Amino acid sequence: MAKTKDTILFKPTTYMNLSGDAVIPLLNFYKLDPKKDVIVLSDDLDMEFGKVRYRAKGSHGGQNGLRDIIAKLGTDEFARIKIGIGRNPQYEVVDWVLSKFTKSEQALLSEEIFPEVEKRLEEWLQNQ
Repeated sequence: MAKTKDTILFKPTTYMNLSGDAVIPLLNFYKLDPKKDVIVLSDDLDMEFGKVRYRAKGSHGGQNGLRDIIAKLGTDEFARIKIGIGRNPQYEVVDWVLSKFTKSEQALLSEEIFPEVEKRLEEWLQNQ
């Protein structure tokens, strides 16, 4: 018989730069250990669009949401999946990050990138 696990999917409503303010109360309420109970999904400007990377721990890599979570947790020892959005030199960073995906990018997200993220999440859950 397959082992089942309770899972919480959590999308903070804070500003991204204050993600730790949303994550910490959740961890405290459910008495979760970030080293084994948490995986964070985030974008990454410094990875090409569509690249998906899993890390068991590590630095924020310049991503301000991760930076805040690490600062508020006091550790970088939590899993994360980074999804590359690349950079566009024609835009200021904030404008690029907040811009909408093109139709072709949306298609890639649906057909290739999100299935890859799902696969990585399933692998992580199976190893918990």
